[in-house]
Amino acid sequence: MPAIGTVGQPLRVAIVGSGPSGFYAAEHLLRQADLTVDVDMYERLPTPYGLVRGGVAPDHQKIKGVIKTYERIAASANFRFFGNVEIGRDLMHSDLMAHYHAVIYAVGAQSDRRMGIPGEDLPGSHAATEFVGWYNAHPDYCDLQFDLSQERVAVIGNGNVAMDVVRILAKTPEELIDTDIADYALEALRYSRVKHIYMLGRRGPAQAAYTNPELKELGELADADVIVSPEEAALDPLSAEWLDKSGDSVARKNVRLLQEYAARGSRGKSRQIHMHFLVSPVELIGTERVEAIRLVRNVLQPASDGSLRPKATDETFILPVGLVFRSIGYKGVALPELPFDERNGVLPNVAGRVVADGEVLRGVYCTGWIKRGPTGVIGTNKPDAIETVNQLLSDLPHLPELPAENAQREAIPNLLASRGVAYVTFSDWQLLDQLEIANGQAVGRPRLKFSRISEMLEAIAAHKRAQVSAD
Repeated sequence: MPAIGTVGQPLRVAIVGSGPSGFYAAEHLLRQADLTVDVDMYERLPTPYGLVRGGVAPDHQKIKGVIKTYERIAASANFRFFGNVEIGRDLMHSDLMAHYHAVIYAVGAQSDRRMGIPGEDLPGSHAATEFVGWYNAHPDYCDLQFDLSQERVAVIGNGNVAMDVVRILAKTPEELIDTDIADYALEALRYSRVKHIYMLGRRGPAQAAYTNPELKELGELADADVIVSPEEAALDPLSAEWLDKSGDSVARKNVRLLQEYAARGSRGKSRQIHMHFLVSPVELIGTERVEAIRLVRNVLQPASDGSLRPKATDETFILPVGLVFRSIGYKGVALPELPFDERNGVLPNVAGRVVADGEVLRGVYCTGWIKRGPTGVIGTNKPDAIETVNQLLSDLPHLPELPAENAQREAIPNLLASRGVAYVTFSDWQLLDQLEIANGQAVGRPRLKFSRISEMLEAIAAHKRAQVSAD
C-alpha cells in the first residue's frame, strides 16, 4: 500500500469547526508541497467562519475582511466543506476516525462563564454571548428577546466583547444601518429606551482588557457620552508602579483616554456610558425580574505572577438596573467520545495533541480556543494552528491506516446520504452569501443575513429547483 500522503493514498484530515483556527489549520495542511492532502471541514451550521460571522461586531466590517483569505483556502481542489453537519449528532467521532487518518477539533468555546451569584438566573440577566449572537443573526440566538424598554443596563466585564455590547446598546439606528446587524435587532434597537449603560470592571483602569481602538470608539459615538469620575480614572499607587515597570503601551494609552473622558464630562447627549472600576457583582436583586445589582468594592493586591489582582472589601452598594449582561469569558463544551478538561473548558492536550489519562490519542488533535482557552485575537489562531498541524505532520508515520473503502473521497458523502443528512457545500454557502448581499443592497444595506437554518436550506433548495427547471 502506498505511504500516507502520496497520490496513491492522500493524507485524509477532518477539521471540525470552520472558524479562523480551522481555516488556518487547513491552509497549513494544503501548503505541504511534498504531501498530497485532502481536507474535509465540518460545521454544524450551514454557514462558515465561526465568530468572524457570528461574533465580530457588525460595525467592525474591516475585521471581517479576513474572510477573503478563507475563501482562497476553500477554493483548493483538495478542500471540501460539509455544512449543516453536527459531530455528535449526524456523525460521531468514531465515524471520523474510521474515515480519516487524523481529526483536528477547532470548535472554539461555545459557552459562557457564569458569575455564580444569587439572582443570576432572574429574567433580565443574560450572557453577553446571547446578545452578541442575537444581533449577529446567529441561528442559536435569533429568537431571543431582550427588554430594551429598561433605561438602566449593566455590562459586567471590560474586555472587547463587553465593549461591543456597550457600543451596540449606545449607538443610534443611523449608526447601525450601514452594518450587517440582524434586521430584527436593528428594528428592536430603534425603539430602545436605554439611557444609562454601566460598564463594570473588577480591576482598575490600567488592567482593563479592552484595546485602545475599542475605548477610543466610545468617545466618538453620535449620541452617547462616556462618563468616568476623575477618582476612578486616577491610578492607585500599585497600578502606577506596575504601569511604570511593565511599559505596557496599550494600558498606558487606555488610562490616558479614560482620564481625557473624565476631564471632558457630559456633553448633554441622550445616552451615557458610565465606566466603573474595582467593583464585582455579588448579587442580582429582584422579585420577578432583575431590579438592581449589589456590588462590592475591590482593592488591588500583588499576585505571585507579578500581576495585580482584585480583593473584595467589606463595602458594598446597590446599583438600580433592569437589564444585565455578563461578559466574563467564554468556555468550551465537552464533545461526545472525547476527553474534556472541565475546569479549563478545553480538550486536554499537549501542543495540540489530544490526551486522555495522560496518553496521547493517536490521530486526534485540537486548535484554537478549544485547545488553549478563549485568549487572543483572530490572528493568534494562525501560529496556534500551525503548531497543531506540525504535530500532526510529525506523527505521519504513526497515523492509523484506513480501510480501502473508507479512504475513498465519496465514502463520507455516501455515509451522510445514507443517514439522510442534507449537508451544505461551500458552493451552496456562496449562493447564500450572494443572496444576503443582494437582499441587503435592495434596502440600502451591505447585507441582510439569514438567521434561521430552515430558511437557509430552503433558499439553497429553491435555487437548485430553479436550475433544474432552467435546464
